[in-house]
Amino acid sequence: MASKLVPSNPEKVMVIRDLVPRTITTLSVPFFRFGKIKIGGRGTIVRLQSGSLAVFSPVALTDEVKRKVAELGEVKYIAALDAEHHIFLGPWSQAYPNAQVLGPETLPEKRAKQKNEDVPFAFVFSKSKPITTISPEFDEEFDWEYVPAHINKELVFHHKPTRSLITADLLFNLPATEQFSKTGVDANSGILTKIFGALQNTRGTAIWQQRTIWYGTSSSDRPGFAQSMARINKWDFERIIFCHGDVIESNGKSVFEKVFKWHLDLAKSDATKRS
Repeated sequence: MASKLVPSNPEKVMVIRDLVPRTITTLSVPFFRFGKIKIGGRGTIVRLQSGSLAVFSPVALTDEVKRKVAELGEVKYIAALDAEHHIFLGPWSQAYPNAQVLGPETLPEKRAKQKNEDVPFAFVFSKSKPITTISPEFDEEFDWEYVPAHINKELVFHHKPTRSLITADLLFNLPATEQFSKTGVDANSGILTKIFGALQNTRGTAIWQQRTIWYGTSSSDRPGFAQSMARINKWDFERIIFCHGDVIESNGKSVFEKVFKWHLDLAKSDATKRS
């Protein structure tokens, strides 16, 4: 199944970019939802002030990626940001066995059922047992929010020194222009891609993405989802690093508030009722 989702030649089509020199590096690749829809994929490497590396939503571990990692520092943390973003978790964990693996509840069981590589999870985020600390060096630089109300059990991180929000499937910013830039294929081509892109972009009022998240992604527990969005909105971020679609370098907070306006309004209304 993975062969239908990701490229067979990732080393030729991956875009490795230093988003923030010596601090944030992105690994952008083509990715096809359901094997047909061009949504792109992106792994993010953050170099902590200690020199340790935190890897979020890892993508293919090519030789070039290994060289880049060796240049940056030692991988200490590997995070699967939701129950879907784990295809390359095994190879990264095997290559960097001293790294602590982070992921949401349901993922260890899912991987076992799928007979994926054995990965020792150091931290499994759950609604019943909130994780409030990872390590002193990690805690100092990151905020995080586990969103169990998200259909994919989403983890969201905020790198405070660079004011960067790192997401998986929380919201999209299609088309995936950078992620398909080395393929020779138009990231917006194909009728299914065009339809999905119309639903999952941040342009204009982003009304269709608002509706998709309100009636779909968060529908199982809309109040709980809204509370998570309100907590994230208190963070001081400017940049949004998406797994699917292009990075937003500035005004990320205003984009977040636009896409999640209905949920933020709901959280505010619930807070008023409780007061």
